[in-house]
Amino acid sequence: MSEGEIHALDTKVVTIPLGERSYEIFVGSGLIGRIDDFMPFDVLGRRIFIVTDEHVEDYAKKIKIQFDGLGAAFCGVMVLPPGEQTKSYDYLMQLHEWMLENNVHRDSIVVAVGGGVIGDLAGFAAATVMRGIQYVQIPTTLLSQVDSSVGGKTGINTKLGKNMVGAFYQPCVVVADVDVLKTLPRREVLAGYAEIVKYGLIGNPHFFDWLEENGHGVCDLVPESVAYAVEVSCKAKAAIVEEDERESGRRALLNLGHTFGHALETAAGYDGRLLHGEAVAIGMVMAFEMSENMRLCSREDVDRVEEHLGTLGLMTSTAAITPPLKTSVDDLMAIMQRDKKAKDGKITFILAETIGRAVIRSDVEEGTVRSVLSRFVGFPET
Repeated sequence: MSEGEIHALDTKVVTIPLGERSYEIFVGSGLIGRIDDFMPFDVLGRRIFIVTDEHVEDYAKKIKIQFDGLGAAFCGVMVLPPGEQTKSYDYLMQLHEWMLENNVHRDSIVVAVGGGVIGDLAGFAAATVMRGIQYVQIPTTLLSQVDSSVGGKTGINTKLGKNMVGAFYQPCVVVADVDVLKTLPRREVLAGYAEIVKYGLIGNPHFFDWLEENGHGVCDLVPESVAYAVEVSCKAKAAIVEEDERESGRRALLNLGHTFGHALETAAGYDGRLLHGEAVAIGMVMAFEMSENMRLCSREDVDRVEEHLGTLGLMTSTAAITPPLKTSVDDLMAIMQRDKKAKDGKITFILAETIGRAVIRSDVEEGTVRSVLSRFVGFPET
């Protein structure tokens, strides 16, 4: 099937082929109502720990009823506050203690029902309690369906940076029900869309062409369009994760826009005024601008990316952040130099040679980085 065709809303299956750690991603409509169809194990007699947030508690309760009916020995639900601040040591400890108090065993199962915050936190809890138990990802935001639930990155934030503590730990299944996206605020949908655009920019120019024609349909949650975008995104990530599970090489391409974006999120203090996808959108435009400055890509490519994101309503600079983000170029440089991908003081960036072809570079001059930060963010140097 060509990139320009639209899939029907039958359930699609994408496999992450990692040997003994292989698992499947199910994408479709109405999947949460028949969750047992997608579980790769029998829950009879097992202890199930469902982790969710206040926004999607009803979905978690619906899933609990199904597990109870399947004979789970225990099925509890922990409801956490929404937002990046929940990805913390404090909430990780709460999860560990809750599971231990309820007699977690090594055959127990953690089920993450929520967006990227819940998935990352619950996955890290599963990776570390009892030295590792199985977990299931049931992503309920567009961003988590196309990115964070797939590939096994788990972790928490610290005051020194985002996702600085964590583990590579694969789920046993991912169930992406596109129907749950209907309850998302428009802002959350747009934040997820930024990660979809990323897949076109790093390796699939035909998909980016399709998004230019159909992006409004994806963001308006037209069922066929959004299901197709989720499937293509998951397939793209699956191919990269298969080749480089632990990000020793090509998987770093998935970080297009993230080095800048994570620095902006850290500077904002994870206080809700800058969502992850919004930061990534700004970061991708900055990455293309830097690429053009280094004569890697054309001005036309930069303008095309910025126009597409902006037309759909995504931030392309920090000017739209309210209240304004107050920090300095020096502060942002320090945050990026602490990034997990930095080495010997050299910051790693994902840059673009053109739309659909990204490269990993660790040789960017500090002056070039500062110039882009000053132009896009407008902060004075200290």
